[in-house]
Amino acid sequence: MNPYSAEEIKKGLQNKTVQLVDGTTLPAIGQGTWYMGEVASEAEREADALRLGLDLGMSVIDTAEMYANGGAEEVVARAIKGRRDDAFLVSKALPNHAGRQSIVKACEDSLRRLNTDVLDLYLLHWRGRIPLSETAEAMEKLKQDGKIKRWGVSNLDRGDMEELLSKPIGRGCESNQVLYHLGSRGIEYDLLPWQHQARMPIMAYCPLAQGGSLRRELMDHPEVRGVAERLSATPAQVLLAWVIRSGEVMAIPKASSPDHVTENAAAALLDLSQDDLQRLNEAFPAPSRKVPLEMV
Repeated sequence: MNPYSAEEIKKGLQNKTVQLVDGTTLPAIGQGTWYMGEVASEAEREADALRLGLDLGMSVIDTAEMYANGGAEEVVARAIKGRRDDAFLVSKALPNHAGRQSIVKACEDSLRRLNTDVLDLYLLHWRGRIPLSETAEAMEKLKQDGKIKRWGVSNLDRGDMEELLSKPIGRGCESNQVLYHLGSRGIEYDLLPWQHQARMPIMAYCPLAQGGSLRRELMDHPEVRGVAERLSATPAQVLLAWVIRSGEVMAIPKASSPDHVTENAAAALLDLSQDDLQRLNEAFPAPSRKVPLEMV
């Protein structure tokens, strides 16, 4: 049972924020849509979940042309119908669509499926064969043409980011979306500090891990459960609070049921103590050396 009112949750999300490079302030917990749109009969239920998230203040909705081959974007379109201004829309282009010409069509296709005129943030989903400088040029052209307001990247490691920002055209990048959760802390060795210096936030996908045994390990771990008990919270809320603890990372968990949506949003009300953080750090230590960037 959620002990907080909708107004309390909204206030919590207003107090836990991240800031993009251009100064735009966003709630530190948004909504993911991976695996939405795959079953037609579930589309309205999924859209209802996103609407509830918007009601609670989780304005960032993250999707991609890859998700259900555009089906997730169509679910998002249902959710934002009549309330586009409530949402900060993020979508992603596949790497083979990241060229000067191909990205225009990819973006227009996403806009059509989302039934909107402009994306708030458009990301390169991961790096492919097309040079990052060409993608940056194409993104800037989309901005000039009014199809997107901002652009960024996803699944790029520090070396990729340094290459991207080595040229002036790449400095328009607003964010980098990567895998990050308590059980996957590889970015803390060098990517996260680099992004801190660049004042560029991370968007953390799969902040509760990508299902299976790892998620169960995190949820069932005695230290996670101990912190959750102290805070009268759920393990999932503790994991989300941990991801957004610095004010420089946004978590974008997916939820398809009202209870899970509310649970995710209410995680913004949690404040982890130094003792909590130490316990979690000892249970799941940060890496002491460079590790390959993890992707799922």
